Amino acid sequence: MLSRLRTTWSLRPYVSVCRWAHTKEKGKPLMLNPRTNKGMAFSLQERQILGIHGLLPPKVETQDIQAMRFQKNLKKMTDPLQKYIYLMGIQERNERLFYRVLMEDIDELMPIVYTPTVGLACTQYGHIFRRPKGLFISIRDRGHIRSILDNWPETNVAAVVVTDGERILGLGDLGVYGMGIPVGKLCLYTACAGIRPEKCLPVVIDVGTDNETLLEDPLYMGLYQKRDRSQAYDDLIDEFMEAVVDKYGQDTLIQFEDFGNHNAFRFLRKYREKYCTFNDDIQGTASVALAGLLAAQRVVGKPITEHRVLFLGAGEAALGIANLIVMAMMETGMTQDEARKKIWMFDKYGLIAKGRQQETDGNQEAFLHDSPGNIQSFLDAVNTIKPTAIIGVAGAGPLFTHDVIKAMGNLNERPIIFALSNPTNKAECTAEDAYTLTDGRCLFASGSPFGPVTLSDGRVFTPGQGNNAYIFPGVALAVILSGVRHISDTVFLEAAKTLAEQLTDKELEEGRLYPPLSNIREVSVQMAVKVMEYVYAKGMAFRYPEPVDKNNFIRATVWNTSYDSFLPDTYDWPDVISKCLMKKEKNTM
Repeated sequence: MLSRLRTTWSLRPYVSVCRWAHTKEKGKPLMLNPRTNKGMAFSLQERQILGIHGLLPPKVETQDIQAMRFQKNLKKMTDPLQKYIYLMGIQERNERLFYRVLMEDIDELMPIVYTPTVGLACTQYGHIFRRPKGLFISIRDRGHIRSILDNWPETNVAAVVVTDGERILGLGDLGVYGMGIPVGKLCLYTACAGIRPEKCLPVVIDVGTDNETLLEDPLYMGLYQKRDRSQAYDDLIDEFMEAVVDKYGQDTLIQFEDFGNHNAFRFLRKYREKYCTFNDDIQGTASVALAGLLAAQRVVGKPITEHRVLFLGAGEAALGIANLIVMAMMETGMTQDEARKKIWMFDKYGLIAKGRQQETDGNQEAFLHDSPGNIQSFLDAVNTIKPTAIIGVAGAGPLFTHDVIKAMGNLNERPIIFALSNPTNKAECTAEDAYTLTDGRCLFASGSPFGPVTLSDGRVFTPGQGNNAYIFPGVALAVILSGVRHISDTVFLEAAKTLAEQLTDKELEEGRLYPPLSNIREVSVQMAVKVMEYVYAKGMAFRYPEPVDKNNFIRATVWNTSYDSFLPDTYDWPDVISKCLMKKEKNTM
């Protein structure tokens, strides 16, 4: 679809407006394109002009009726995977209707299109596959990636989300089945921040898989080989990054998603000063977790510098959060060494401390401290270190045991307990256990959604979900609109502070550490405004002239779900032209 308003994305963000669009497609192909299809919402005139009259039932429906039909059908379904398949089917047929339904019920449907259900969908990807939704680039395509990008039908891509499928959520190596993750992430780019869907490109890099189950599955859709970990893998990623920038421009945003720990950190270091890129598992998770801590300190009443944080897990999420906490502490005047001493990590081998037998990853060395004693378990670590906050990002299941939660309650008046691992069955503890075992005193956040918890005395707590969707869509919108070419960690620090500020006192009293998901579009717009102000103030933006009123500028650019009109742009000639023609006709008689 070639919209006359292509360069501005849309007229207004929240108001239903009728836009006139031109399309070269006619007849059934128009209806098979999810970007132009409106189903029975095509008017009679459109049907006649576009050659689709008779190809639809005679009724002309509003989008309201269409949305009601799909919402009613969704409510009849109880199986989350069935809902996922149904929703993705709408996206494949009618893009604007899909986002309308998603945005109107984001609380209920975000867990379907993203975590936790997207994890289940990824494991079943070859069994539920209907239609490809992104680019599949394999290691056998080396030397030809630019030509593969040329096959993508959209020429004005602004954001790419890429995975190699090695560490999908807490599920491990799913190879090419990981495509569900970039597709889901980019759905949230549009639903949460109004980034036009045609500007988003999901990509999976297939270098094989070490998952034996997949390699023995006849329905697996990727390369039947072990992961290539040779120099060829690095060369492939290099070529991909160069091809994206060559095709779409230097300020194209490239988000890395669910790469293995080792590759995630080294690619971030390697590319962050050369491309407009970030890793959501490291930086997005860090930002949303820090926002939760900043919100919690409003309740606890003491600054972040007085906290001691113990992590369960020491991978990319833990290290990303830890480093951003250090940055936040340094803003208040602490030295880097002082801040790092406030943070401890516990991995599958035990407490990360000097002198232990297992080797420490180079990324973990900053948080390597003298051993505080003989620590055999995570409970020992809690009782010895006496943390004010425990943060679970190990993806290893319910390791915040009842004893651990009770110990946190005994050590702290308001213990901070973040069980951030995804999907839900990998969470370190449930919201119910956290609130019940601390008599409602804990400040709890999770990675996957948990429902409200009612204690025996009638108090009701609404747990906050530390969902990266609070961060990456708003940051991406600001980065794209500002022409940022390199994304600093300070951008994610600013995003965390902005998110924490948007939480009301009433929401804090309800037990929330994050705003309601139902308000995420406004949260994302507000974040984009703040981040945009920050990048221009710090000289990171390259798109000029700088918008004076950034709030109105952003709201005027975000995409909305109202249908375009495909009627021809008709008009009358001015009277003066008509009179000239009449005069000329009279003189020739």
